[in-house]
Amino acid sequence: MDIDALRTFCAFVDTGSFTRAAAQICRTQSAVSMQMKKLEQDLASPLFEKQGRQLVLTHQGHQLASYAKQLIALHDEAFKQLKAGTGNLRVRIGCPDDYAHSLLPELVDALHQQFNALDLQISCAPSTELRAKLDQGMLDLVIATRSPDSEEGYLLQSSQGVWVKSPAFEINDSTPLPIALFQRDCKFHQASIEGLLKTERRFNIIACCGSAGALHGLIEQGLAIGSMARISMQSGVEELSDNSLPTLPVIDIVLLYGNHAHNPLSHEQLKQLVDLIKT
Repeated sequence: MDIDALRTFCAFVDTGSFTRAAAQICRTQSAVSMQMKKLEQDLASPLFEKQGRQLVLTHQGHQLASYAKQLIALHDEAFKQLKAGTGNLRVRIGCPDDYAHSLLPELVDALHQQFNALDLQISCAPSTELRAKLDQGMLDLVIATRSPDSEEGYLLQSSQGVWVKSPAFEINDSTPLPIALFQRDCKFHQASIEGLLKTERRFNIIACCGSAGALHGLIEQGLAIGSMARISMQSGVEELSDNSLPTLPVIDIVLLYGNHAHNPLSHEQLKQLVDLIKT
């Protein structure tokens, strides 16, 4: 049995619903549902059943509940004993590179304020890849943008979406507007396209970029304008004030926690960390 799935199962037992369990462990409800389906497959037994509108434990679910917390406690104790005295606290952080120059340094500074001896391992990659690694137990913390209807993670900051350009770029209304965007999983990708279509503004997508460096490079060289969170803006680009361009959404940037046994940080330490970043 997967120990992380057992932790999620215990969160359901404690809260009585997938929604509340997801909030407790700072994961999405869909991620919780997938973990529970996998646990049922591994055990070849149904753990939940519908009782009216409510989801309750089956007989097998109650049997597992009687063992789950003991298994987790035994696992964690063994891990702590084996890790004791190994030196610096190793924390693995994931961050999309559009937040690497802004929120990432604040997180690193807060970690060093909170802990004396650290071995920080930082990975920069697209959000989808970082979330997958977090789910697999390969990362401990991830900075990410959450969905508008989600309560996952710990809120670090909200940021307005803006259009940006090179200071030398001049818009030519007689030709299609050249735009460069992040990939499709970025919140501003679809919002930019749909907004331009609704305003009947002619445009041409010159590139979709998987990194902030590539996107900024295209914009800095005057090849296109782009859309991004205000917090993601770097030197060499400026905010574009043009009322004819569609308004972009506000996004929430959060800190996600890896709910696995070898995460060196507790939820209490995580809350203290977030408070340090916000001050």
